[in-house]
Amino acid sequence: MTAEALWCVAPDRVEIRPGQIGEGVLVEALFSGISRGTERLVAAGRVPASEYSRMRGPGMEGDFPYPVKYGYCSVGRVVEGPLKGRAVFALFPHQTRYRLPETALTPLPDQLPPERAVLAANMETALTILWDSGAGAGDRIAVIGAGVVGALVASLAARLPGTEVTLVDINQDRTGLAKSLGADFALPDAAPQDCDVVIHTSASESGLTLALSLAGQEGTVVEASWHGDGPVSVPLGGAFHSRRLRLISSQVGNIPAQRLPRWSYGRRLAKALDLLCDDRLDVLISGETDFAELPDSYAGILAAPGTLCHRIRY
Repeated sequence: MTAEALWCVAPDRVEIRPGQIGEGVLVEALFSGISRGTERLVAAGRVPASEYSRMRGPGMEGDFPYPVKYGYCSVGRVVEGPLKGRAVFALFPHQTRYRLPETALTPLPDQLPPERAVLAANMETALTILWDSGAGAGDRIAVIGAGVVGALVASLAARLPGTEVTLVDINQDRTGLAKSLGADFALPDAAPQDCDVVIHTSASESGLTLALSLAGQEGTVVEASWHGDGPVSVPLGGAFHSRRLRLISSQVGNIPAQRLPRWSYGRRLAKALDLLCDDRLDVLISGETDFAELPDSYAGILAAPGTLCHRIRY
């Protein structure tokens, strides 16, 4: 049995090549999602050598920088075994079919359309960021960067009772997106001051600088961006020390220590899928492309500033 998969083969160049099927239960892919931030760094060959091992995901083939088969947002239908006929989410690259152990397949809730389930990995990341932030009811929260992860964080934070949530971005066209998810919108110059929590997701040096300037006394700044191999200057002068700010990182590869005794990775992913049962989140799907067309369109999808989650149809 064979499968076709998307391979990054050179800077910003991809090809469809054979991919290993693996072992376990057979799944036929329905959709997958392009996680623009991470995949843009992978496609450009900007994964630091120190992270080669940690960046390997389930089903990945090849080695960084190239050639490599990469991705982690796949939704498919099981065609054999106890789950036959069920739509499932799996952490797997862009590939037409694959086998995984049944324990690596998470059935979708009945209310969740497979088309939206490609956001599962992003929602899992957003949930982890919110946990790491310690945000609570009534807090003033700024989320910098209105990409998929930032928008999902804002949507979750806005569900906390009494919170004042502002999504901050340089693109004013994201105003409607913020409003649809229950958050306010602001350009950087108008972002709220004295925030209890500031979450940075824009993967830019200017965004991190802004985040530090918005936090109030004893406030928390969460760096949720991954900058790849790019150096980032962090302004730790000025009021950083006098305000006693707390700067922490958040990364989805681990469950926060305070939740680890109770939360498994399976429980977290299942909760992320439950949280996607919200029709408002369809606004985060910014386009769709047939799998066979990806060699001609992948680089453009990654480069387009308006791209949120781009869905691949099989």
